[in-house]
Amino acid sequence: MIVDEAQNLTPHEVKTILTRAGEGTKVVFTGDPQQIDNPYVDASTNGLSFLAEHFKHQDISGHVTLSKGERSKLAELASNLL
Repeated sequence: MIVDEAQNLTPHEVKTILTRAGEGTKVVFTGDPQQIDNPYVDASTNGLSFLAEHFKHQDISGHVTLSKGERSKLAELASNLL
């Protein structure tokens, strides 16, 4: 299962998704904590950041942080400036 734009989820929504995963399910959460559209979460309280923090020492999980945006120069500039 792929959950895209997970930075817009709340920690409760992430928990809801994961607690319903069956045996053998692989779940990938993607997102950018700097591009949040949800007014009720921020870069540190969103579901994606919450998940990464709470699962960081678990042997069944992994985390990758990309250092560069890949959409366009405009999208990168807007993300950094706005």
